[in-house]
Amino acid sequence: MQSTRFLAIENILSNQDSSSSIKETYTGTELYNTLVFDDRAKKKYLIKQAYESLLQAVVKGEPIDRKSADFIANGMKNWAIDNGATYFTHWFQPLTGKTAEKHDSFFEVFPFSEPVNELSGKALIQQEPDASSFPTGGLRSTDSARGYSVWDPSCPPFIMEIGLGKTLCIPAIFISYTGESLDLKTPLLKSAHFLEQASKEVCKFFDETVERTFINLGWEQEYFAVDEGLFNARPDLVLCGRTLFGSPSARGQQFEDHYFGSIPRRVFNFMIELEQEALKLGIPIKTRHNEVAPSQFEFAPHFELVSIATDHNQLLMDIMDRIARKHKLRVLLHEKPYNGINGSGKHNNWSISNDKGQNLLEPGKDPLNNLQFLTFYINIVKAVHTYADLLRASIANIGNEHRLGANEAPPAIISLFSGDYLRSIIDDFLHDRTQSQKQSNSIALNVAKISEVQIDTTDRNRTSPFPFTGNKFEFRAVGSSVNVSNPMTVLNTIVGDQLVHFKKEVDRLMENGVEKTSAIKQVLRRYIKEAEPILFDGDNYSKEWIEEAERRGLSNIKTTAEALQVYLRKEVVDLFSRNSVLSEAELKSRYNVFLEEYIKKQELEAVLCVELAQMHYVPAAITHQNNLITNYKGLAEIGLKQQAEIVKPQIEKISQHIESIFALSKQVETTLQEADGIHDEYKKALVLAKEIKPKIEDIRANVDSLETVVSDNLWPFPKYRELLFIQ
Repeated sequence: MQSTRFLAIENILSNQDSSSSIKETYTGTELYNTLVFDDRAKKKYLIKQAYESLLQAVVKGEPIDRKSADFIANGMKNWAIDNGATYFTHWFQPLTGKTAEKHDSFFEVFPFSEPVNELSGKALIQQEPDASSFPTGGLRSTDSARGYSVWDPSCPPFIMEIGLGKTLCIPAIFISYTGESLDLKTPLLKSAHFLEQASKEVCKFFDETVERTFINLGWEQEYFAVDEGLFNARPDLVLCGRTLFGSPSARGQQFEDHYFGSIPRRVFNFMIELEQEALKLGIPIKTRHNEVAPSQFEFAPHFELVSIATDHNQLLMDIMDRIARKHKLRVLLHEKPYNGINGSGKHNNWSISNDKGQNLLEPGKDPLNNLQFLTFYINIVKAVHTYADLLRASIANIGNEHRLGANEAPPAIISLFSGDYLRSIIDDFLHDRTQSQKQSNSIALNVAKISEVQIDTTDRNRTSPFPFTGNKFEFRAVGSSVNVSNPMTVLNTIVGDQLVHFKKEVDRLMENGVEKTSAIKQVLRRYIKEAEPILFDGDNYSKEWIEEAERRGLSNIKTTAEALQVYLRKEVVDLFSRNSVLSEAELKSRYNVFLEEYIKKQELEAVLCVELAQMHYVPAAITHQNNLITNYKGLAEIGLKQQAEIVKPQIEKISQHIESIFALSKQVETTLQEADGIHDEYKKALVLAKEIKPKIEDIRANVDSLETVVSDNLWPFPKYRELLFIQ
């Protein structure tokens, strides 16, 4: 009987591209926002009063009255029906890290009247999902079920097409009956508003006419693509999203030929259809390319407001999975799906701008005398230094625990890269030098017909978790699978808090007679001295940096459980509470939810590891061993004892690995039982991380060694060479 592995490989040959729904030619302008209730749709379907009320809500944050809500709802319903939608839903982001939706029909039946299609203002503004059925981290009990999803007017509604149906999706937040946040979106909105207000007040030091600032985000979504048949033939990929076993392929990424290489045709067709759907939903995809590892790829959009960008990333991850299935592919968003090659991140490019069209992180031609830029840059450096551990906590999950520090991603040490030129500018500023070093802004190649190259203010440092990249910061340590709301909420809050402190200090000096510019410089120079330990421009992958970081007093929090503990620190609780982003109870609930998720996933991996090793890999090894024993006996019987002795070490090696696998499996099972009796979730998580996880890796090492000696036709599941190179 042919194994699932070989059936999957055979079926790949018959897989045809599901390209019938792909337009042969299209332009972004043709498709962009066609399924979004954007400004054009609002003007067409809303009466003037409703349009202006909605505009004021989006621009100025003014609440929408119920009468206007009825008009808006009616116009939105008419637009949705004209575009084929029959149902509507509040689309929100619970603490699962994914999205949620409960569909209701427009269809209504009233006594003594004809049926109608209706969407009321009340239904537009709020719905009532069961709050006890989502993770709450102790905020709600099962017998306290009422919760509310509430329309977020700042993010435009859209129509989702799935199979035969179309649904109007209304972006919303999710709160409990008593008003606590039960989602990831609410604190993001609060943090963005807080930072906008704090940065606006600091902007007024330089331009009194500034009225608004904006928080901008451009994420980069890395992922792996794998054939659907091969995916389904790997239980670990199906259940855990990553391979628990797999000996390295002879060819991995050592040739460095995949990055920016030619995109495989099947993956390219998937990308094309995904881009079309993304554009229709208003997701401004700008970039696609091969990433470093084999079968690894990336999408990246234009910059958007942080709240819209986070919605769009959640939406993209959803449609990536559905469209990949149409092409008989699966996308892997896990941070470390394969051992021994690069994992995946979601680099968050973050900046602040104002209503004058200025990027507040743009150094300009003379950064030394650009005090506005220096103010925001140095305050961000100070915020990262003060709350480095909190930034580390914001990216903590089981996938990133495998990825961070794996010599392909930033380590768990938070540091900030600025580059030689900017460091020289900061040094000049610190020592009050008025004339900065000039940086060449071009490279003359002296090659006929080739233009000179315009160079950026800084180089790029791929090893840094938080580099400055010319006119923005890039939070590179964020994991590929996560909802970016949480790390962005943390970043917004710590920077906003720092700017509030900065303004108070400058105002205090000015009240004491210090001239404004002098006061600003005095405070900034102190900040940069205090934050110096966080600045590092070298190789973050090196062992030397780990030792240097320890000398500098920087934390290296390696496990998820220990990182999540940061949320419970008094200074962190005070930070979120005083800035009205998260209450102490809301913060504790997130700690509980994230820790519980880690425990459940680690337990799943442990149970599955033992199951696969004992039920699949060991039997394959025993079958191969029996074949060797038969061969050994046969050779001995016909007098070829010398040849028989060649086989014997292989038999013994297999026995040793099998013995180790059973012994380690028993230890894992025993420790799991003991952990089940631990009621302190933090202590349980540490047992899983520090006792069970190493044993899982030891079981893997033994199984992977068996893979290199067991007959290929007996190996039960697809190997790395097949997963990574068959597309």
